[in-house]
Amino acid sequence: QVQLAESGGGLVQAGGSLRLSCAPSRSINTMGWYRQAPGKQRELVAWRNFTSDSITSIIQYVDSVKGRFTLSRDNAKNTMYLQMNNLKPEDTAVYYCNNVPADNRAWGQGTQVTVSS
Repeated sequence: QVQLAESGGGLVQAGGSLRLSCAPSRSINTMGWYRQAPGKQRELVAWRNFTSDSITSIIQYVDSVKGRFTLSRDNAKNTMYLQMNNLKPEDTAVYYCNNVPADNRAWGQGTQVTVSS
């Protein structure tokens, strides 16, 4: 069973930046970042197929974060990142990493991101 640990959240003003980190206990081919805002369902915001063939390693984003969020991975550290720029109050949520599709047994504690206006 893979274990996931997210970090890097915090309180930031609108327009600010944060970088989230996710360190899975083992390498996963397709991973993504999810978020859950208060009173809303969890949504997948960015994901990537990290196969060795770079042609198929396509990063995808939901429209609401395109141009502002960047997903990357440091293979040597087996750590996935989410660089979030130009943050907006509507980005406030708990952010999680997980397989895509999600493994419901693997959810971690998440990391809280709060964007003040």
